Amino acid sequence: MPISTRSDGDTWTITTSVGFTALLVAAARAVETERPDALARDPYARIFLEAAGDRRAVALADAGDGEGSPMAATRHLGVRTRYFDDFTRDAVAAGVRQIVILAAGLDSRAYRLDLPPDTVVHELDQPEVLAFKEETLAAHGASPAAGLRHVPVDLRDNWPTALRSAGYDEAAPTAWLVEGLLPYLPAAAQALLFERIVALSAPGSRVAVEGQIGALDLDGFRAVTEKYSQEGNPLGDFDVTALFVADEGRADPADFLAAQGWTRHARGESGGTGPQLRRAAHRTRRRGAPVRRNRLFHRYTARRLMPT
Repeated sequence: MPISTRSDGDTWTITTSVGFTALLVAAARAVETERPDALARDPYARIFLEAAGDRRAVALADAGDGEGSPMAATRHLGVRTRYFDDFTRDAVAAGVRQIVILAAGLDSRAYRLDLPPDTVVHELDQPEVLAFKEETLAAHGASPAAGLRHVPVDLRDNWPTALRSAGYDEAAPTAWLVEGLLPYLPAAAQALLFERIVALSAPGSRVAVEGQIGALDLDGFRAVTEKYSQEGNPLGDFDVTALFVADEGRADPADFLAAQGWTRHARGESGGTGPQLRRAAHRTRRRGAPVRRNRLFHRYTARRLMPT
């Protein structure tokens, strides 16, 4: 049985289950950071890998993204990181000063983005994951550019109450980041997540989502995993597909948000970054990476309308 198999009420550290996927994403960000044409740079990605001491994640980052590397298919994470970076910058440029990052993992935007000092960033994730991140960054003398509030909570629990207890202001416009989260949620849990976001959002709020249109292509992910397993995959018996939920009843968040009075904005409307993101996607396809329409390029920003 793969070591990544889930169970009801399970928890994790930074090197186990869903927590380990945060390390894998950090490895991808480390690779992207070291590219001469990097779309996003995260100076803390390598620091997290070294602090965790997990040889698998370090080996992935060291492998780079050349042909035959398990990381060759991860340029899309550079695209994703840049998109959500730009979303965050655009939000604060528009006057939003409250940011909520759901399932924050090893997200370091509060540290690496030039945010206004009166911005408050709420990061929600498992207690051990947030503690690891906080301790690691403190040990390296890193300080957040904005107000940072960790909210240690399982998103399967009553996280709105925990968020309010951490000082969340329901009267203030909020920028919500839902990045790399939806594949781990059943359809009902995804619906509840967005119901809660809507209930907590003041007019002028916005949300960026890494969308999931239709059923998750688990067969495609498994094919990639098997390919690199045959070529010496450092992940061993860790099977990330065992963490995903292939739920064909999953709704498009855009439809739900539109019905709640939010306006939808396409991915290409993210300022000057759009053409660069498209070029990166084109390069990724030419190199043979498994780009799938239902995973990578269906992201959007939705804004809750201001009252008239």
